[in-house]
Amino acid sequence: MARIDGRVPDGATEITTGQANRVWYIGGREPYVLKHYSDPARAANEAAALALLTHHDAPSPRLLHADVEGQPAWTAQSAVQAEPVPVEQLLDELADPLTAVHAIGGTHFGRLAGATCHHTWRDYLHDRLNLYTATAPDLATAAKAVRRDLARVHLNVEPRLLHHDLQPGHLVRTPEGLRLLLDWELAAFGDPLSDLARLAVRLRLFSPQPVLTHRPTPAARQRLDLYWRLHLLADAALATDHAVRAHALALTTGTHHMM
Repeated sequence: MARIDGRVPDGATEITTGQANRVWYIGGREPYVLKHYSDPARAANEAAALALLTHHDAPSPRLLHADVEGQPAWTAQSAVQAEPVPVEQLLDELADPLTAVHAIGGTHFGRLAGATCHHTWRDYLHDRLNLYTATAPDLATAAKAVRRDLARVHLNVEPRLLHHDLQPGHLVRTPEGLRLLLDWELAAFGDPLSDLARLAVRLRLFSPQPVLTHRPTPAARQRLDLYWRLHLLADAALATDHAVRAHALALTTGTHHMM
């Protein structure tokens, strides 16, 4: 493999998909994917997540090289020859790779790198709510309702690795049948149910319950509903896609008293 230094070599094919980052496929005897980030914090977080996943031989690309302090920050990841899992098969095929990811423990709560580490999961969730209301003050009433329920829901969980951006296109299947999870910029340590709640929001479901493959305990159902409302607030406050934001706003205004 030629030396990887973060520069785009001749013959690279850009595969950027409309996001703020730029991504290239570099062919050759040992192909790889080069990713340039507009946000260094996201670069640091994805690099840390991929390093951890690579160490655990988890279902993800391998981290080859990275420079999160570069201009721009970048990572080089192993190329994945795979196709996205169809939406109608997503929940079934996601179970095994997600179980492997959630088996990886952490030492704190929140993003792996590039952001504040939290001693408790509750502190991290309050921090997210602070961000949403600072960005969108008109969501203060909805956020207050979520804070009220956050104060009374049992959150004594161990930190586990979360993908935290599950959606169609991020689970792929290789020709050999391996299923891998892509795009780890938003990875965090927390409660695995938060990953499922995020997926329910991304699938634009009107309840998070359909993403569960087993009958949950009442406590698990409470946590799942709470996280779903938090992720809806995130989209209502931060989403740049108008349709995504409108969907989240519509559901947010009707979920204040679900719990």
